[in-house]
Amino acid sequence: MSTPVDLDAVRQTMEVTVMVDTVRISRPIGTPVLDVGTGLVGPTPTVTIWEGAGAVLSAHGLAAVEHLVGGRWLEDNASWYGLVTPLSAPLPQRGDLVTVTATKAPTAGTVGRTWQALDPGEASTVEVARITRLDEVVAP
Repeated sequence: MSTPVDLDAVRQTMEVTVMVDTVRISRPIGTPVLDVGTGLVGPTPTVTIWEGAGAVLSAHGLAAVEHLVGGRWLEDNASWYGLVTPLSAPLPQRGDLVTVTATKAPTAGTVGRTWQALDPGEASTVEVARITRLDEVVAP
């Protein structure tokens, strides 16, 4: 007979070892404003939905978490990046923007970069973290 998994312990481990950066989830509202002086279209206004602990992980980083927590809690996905946030965070919606505002590791390379949510955050009967597939927003 196998021992039941302590989901609370897995959740706590992920929050302490994986979700160590600060991420901001913002939602585009309205339309971009035209700068009449330059003729260029500016950014679309946004409203911050949530800011707090989380992680933006590459597909390889998502796979590495499996070894950290001793189980497969983050499924493979077709996108190259995934946002991991605590269960207390709201579910991102398709099109929401995710920006890493601070990192614990000085070599992370994610501060200031922005990704777009490809789908609404995943939901499941049994969860230890919120997972959202992302695609990086690259300036033209």
